[in-house]
Amino acid sequence: MSIRSKEQPLQHYLWGNNCDGWVLADTEQLSVKQERMPPQTSEALHFHKNAQQFFFILSGTATFEVEGESFNVIAGNGFHIEAGKKHRISNNAADDLEFILSSQPSTNNDRVNV
Repeated sequence: MSIRSKEQPLQHYLWGNNCDGWVLADTEQLSVKQERMPPQTSEALHFHKNAQQFFFILSGTATFEVEGESFNVIAGNGFHIEAGKKHRISNNAADDLEFILSSQPSTNNDRVNV
């Protein structure tokens, strides 16, 4: 057991177009990360064979594309994506987007780009 925050020395990684991520927890059954997306950034459309994901928006507005449908999610709200659904997250706003991403099981070796 431990208290975790991105202010502690956590594993940091870069992804997408200059986006940041911090690993809060990572086991075979659960992955929890805090991520930041600069304005006007997006990830590639993809799906996960086994993992379901839950995004909780800390600040900004996230735009999700899931199976061709678009959803805007504001700070203080969450968004669930089932395994196998083609999706991507974008930050179409002028400010940074920050969120917590929980994946169950972990997405390690589970991502398929479309």
